[in-house]
Amino acid sequence: MKKSYHSICRWTFNPGKGGFVPSNIRPSWTSDKFDTVDFIKLIAEKIKTRLPENIVIGIELHYDTEINEKNVKDVVSVMKENNIYLALITPGAHSYFAYGGIASLDPNERKKAEEFGIKTIDIGYEMKDVFLNNKEPSFVLWNGSWGYDILTPFIKKMYENLKESIVKLCQYEEKKGGKLYFAIEPKPNEGHPAMLIPTVASAILLWKKLNEEYGLNLEKKGINKEFGHSEMIGLDHIYDTVEEIDNKMIVHMHINSQGYNDGIIFGGPGKFDIDYGARINGMNIVTARLIQEAGYDRWRGHDIQARPYDNEEKAIERVIRSILAWESCEIVAQNMNMKEILEYLINRETDKVEDIMRDLVSESFKIFKSLYG
Repeated sequence: MKKSYHSICRWTFNPGKGGFVPSNIRPSWTSDKFDTVDFIKLIAEKIKTRLPENIVIGIELHYDTEINEKNVKDVVSVMKENNIYLALITPGAHSYFAYGGIASLDPNERKKAEEFGIKTIDIGYEMKDVFLNNKEPSFVLWNGSWGYDILTPFIKKMYENLKESIVKLCQYEEKKGGKLYFAIEPKPNEGHPAMLIPTVASAILLWKKLNEEYGLNLEKKGINKEFGHSEMIGLDHIYDTVEEIDNKMIVHMHINSQGYNDGIIFGGPGKFDIDYGARINGMNIVTARLIQEAGYDRWRGHDIQARPYDNEEKAIERVIRSILAWESCEIVAQNMNMKEILEYLINRETDKVEDIMRDLVSESFKIFKSLYG
């Protein structure tokens, strides 16, 4: 059976969100009891064993809260023991820089944020023993400080700073070995009311400008498509996928959900970043078919959060269900009768297309139940 590559985020395994909901609903996952090594052991013991044998597991980590100079050797060691790979690394610069990061108009903050990105690349290469051949990790560029809350003409200067800093970071990585895939993760807001790269189209345009203005090689450059971020502002992640494919820029995927187009859970446009797991619905089946036709064969990431009332056991189930839900969508997508659908569309018989898609969703739920057991 063909291998399928899924990655699990370290940050999913937290004791609770806090704020308006409990911060200690999962007490065994507090930082003093549960570190990144413990996280990998948990995946090996309680998640991998529940998945079909064709599924390969990777992990996603923030520097420096989840992977750093102190724990990198131990983390790599336990990953090797359990055949778990590095799928994504990202600078957790939003934990330190709140005024633009590498786009900041404060030169001191910008310099420190650039240095933080360099350290993230260095740590990534210290983990090269857990790179999977031909599935090397993505270096995701997302930062909650790449935004603003006051409107001035100097937003353009922030954008120029961002471009210059990304080019320098990519050039540094190229000298280290050029193994990483760079993926911009668009987001409309958080942690500012407005962000510099809010949409997939914004990110594609940015890469094109970096090639045009700086001669940056766009091989291994692209998008970390996060379904929920498009849904947050009512955009269509199917059309996002079409744009990414057209520009050969699907590098990584976060197949989460805002609860949009589901009819079972609540969420959707205008809501905060809920980070539900992958859902079984027509949009995801269509997206699965599109990436199959495009030959995408890299990591399917599960950037999700447990519900604020979930204990540890139920939070683990959310991850397993997300992985198997997406697998179910991919299985039925492979069997989609494209010729029949096209004929109905040519003849304007969209009612019959609705019936086909409804049947595919139903079949996907049946597959999910058989996989979930």
